[in-house]
Amino acid sequence: MSALARNIRNLSRTASYLRCFSTRSTILAVNKLNLQPRLQNKGVLATTVQRLSSPHERSYSAKPPLTLNLISDRVLLVLKLFDKVNPDKLTLESHFINDLGLDSLDHVEVIMAIEDEFGFEIPDIDAERLLRPADIVRYVADKEDIYE
Repeated sequence: MSALARNIRNLSRTASYLRCFSTRSTILAVNKLNLQPRLQNKGVLATTVQRLSSPHERSYSAKPPLTLNLISDRVLLVLKLFDKVNPDKLTLESHFINDLGLDSLDHVEVIMAIEDEFGFEIPDIDAERLLRPADIVRYVADKEDIYE
């Protein structure tokens, strides 16, 4: 895994934590990792970093609004950063086991990464049914009461 991919993975995991800090702390964290120049046109993560480092916006205790497109982008980003997933084969309709060749342990790791990304725990009974990225998107949307 490249250094940029590791930094992006670490930043995506800590993006929700960075929202809790002041704007100055967020800018310092992004500058320390030296990611701002490399995050140009990197999609959702770059938008998150740009929004977090904006001096004119403050987030207090509310989470940013989610849409189905944003959820699907975040799910696909987490899966693209997963070591055993081939990004070329990845779509919303890809089956983890049949299409992407993941085993049950990999599936558990994917679910754990999704839990870290969205900040809530997925029970094992529900996790067994999440076999495609589209299933995960629908589950997160249902959990967050997003219907479009």
